[in-house]
Order: sequence, then structure tokens, then C-alpha cells
Amino acid sequence: MKKDVLFTVPSYFRDDMNIMAYRFGKGEKSCAVVGALRGDEVQQLYVCARLVAYLRDVEKDGGVLPGKSVMVVPTAIGASMNVNMRLWAPENMDINRRFPGDANGATTERIADALLERLKAYRYGVQLTSFYQSGSFIPHVRMMETGRQNPEMACEFGLPYVYVRMPRNYDQTTLNYCWQLCGTQAYSLYAGKTREIDENAADQTLRAIIRFLNGRGIIRSETVPAHPSSVITNEDMLSVRSKSAGLLRRVKFAGAHVRRGEQLAFILNPCDGSVREVLKTPVTGTLFFMQDGPFVCEHSPVFQVLSNQQP
Repeated sequence: MKKDVLFTVPSYFRDDMNIMAYRFGKGEKSCAVVGALRGDEVQQLYVCARLVAYLRDVEKDGGVLPGKSVMVVPTAIGASMNVNMRLWAPENMDINRRFPGDANGATTERIADALLERLKAYRYGVQLTSFYQSGSFIPHVRMMETGRQNPEMACEFGLPYVYVRMPRNYDQTTLNYCWQLCGTQAYSLYAGKTREIDENAADQTLRAIIRFLNGRGIIRSETVPAHPSSVITNEDMLSVRSKSAGLLRRVKFAGAHVRRGEQLAFILNPCDGSVREVLKTPVTGTLFFMQDGPFVCEHSPVFQVLSNQQP
């Protein structure tokens, strides 16, 4: 294992912030794995830390195949993690909305530029990321519809779902989108939780990355059999939005199978506890996403339901 500094962010008031990378093997730049680009992505950082420890042992046993190499970047936003802020603290900006970056721009743009310059040479790319809204997902692989995506290859991760998403304008400044345009087969993995560690989801995500590295002939290691994957799109997903604001008391959670009309949550008056609204599922299917905050605003998405009509 080699530990390198990818980029240094100088500081006038404290030690410089170094973005670290861990490299395994030699030769072709086969796969890069990127963790937390936001200061609250604790689960993503944790999965990368476990991956580094795993690959270190694999390399010692000669399990990184000759002519192949893997790079892991656990985090690019350590300063914000230190102060428990989701966005880059000095600028209040989201690094994952600053790609492809600018070498002469603001700090977040320079970080994005430096990252992409070092990542774009890799054949495969894996980003552990989170949703813009705090909540929990069924672990899955996601990619943007760029014309260069390969959902069939994404099935090699062995997660239940591969989600091909039609990008909106703001998605074109994300790592996944720009990485694909650079010629890398890029995949985003949603590892269940964000702000806290979920051991079961972390295990599932770690096994998925190991399975992919095995399947692509990059490492040789024991792995569990893959889960059959279904490819889904935006058309398979329905949002359940609130009409009222208040305290959110959930009845169902991410991963639950629900029938049309079944109760999902209650929105309560935060002062007297009366029920302002009952959220129900519009279709029979699986709860793909669930907001996990204690409060909900008017007209905000609380659940995403995957319809059973998809294969």
C-alpha cells in the first residue's frame, strides 16, 4: 500500500488540509473509489476505511493481480467533517456540484479540478455518495444517463437495483456525470445511511465493491454470490410528498414492502400532537427512500416508492 497526497488546501489559521489517496498494486489504472465529498457522509467514509483495510490484506497475500492497480480516496472534505458541516465550510458550497472544476477558481472548484484530473485516467470509477435530502436508501448502484453508461456492467456489483437516472441541469456538475464524460465507467453507490454508521448496509456495500473488483479481474479474493439486479429508471419511482408541515412519525421504513393505500407516516402538530396528515403509498411496491429527519416541510418529498410493475 502506498499513501499519497493528491491535493493540498493551504490554510492561514491551521494546518494545511491534505486530500489523501491509498494505492494498491502497480500497472494499469484499473479502478478508483471515492468516499465522502460532503462533511456529513460518515457512512461513505466508513466504507472506504474498511475497503482500505481489506485491500491492504489482499495486497499482502498477492491478491492484487499483476498489472492492475486500485486507488481509494476516503474523503476530500476533512475540514467540514471536523466541524460537522455537510458543505465546504469556508464557502458553504457542495464539492459534488462543482465538477469538472477550475484550477484557477474558488477552493471547491480547485478541489474538484484536482480530483477529476487524477481520477479520469482510471478505467472504472466508484463513488460512495449521498442524496441531497437526509434519509435512508435501499443500497443500490446509480448512474446518469449520458449515452456512455453501462447498466449491464453495474449488475456485477450484485446489489438488488441498478438505477439509471435521467440527469437534470444541476446533475451535470457532479462527479459521476463528469467522470463518465472523461471516458471512465463511473458508478455511484448509495450505502444506506449517511450521517451515521449502518453496519449491515456497510457490509453489503463493501461486498459489492469487492465483488466488482473480482469480476473485472483486478483482484482475486473470496466473495459471496451476487444478488440478481434489476435495472430501474425514473419512471419506476413515485414520490410521496407532504401537504402539511410538522413532526414526522414514520410507520414504515426503507426496504419495506407496501400495498397501495397503506399508511407510511403521520405528520403531527408539533405543539398539540394532533394529526395534520396521514401519508399513504400510491402504489404497491417497495420503499426505496425515506426521509429520516424529525421535521417535514410543506410539499417536500418524504418517501420514494419503487413500483412493483418494474421487472
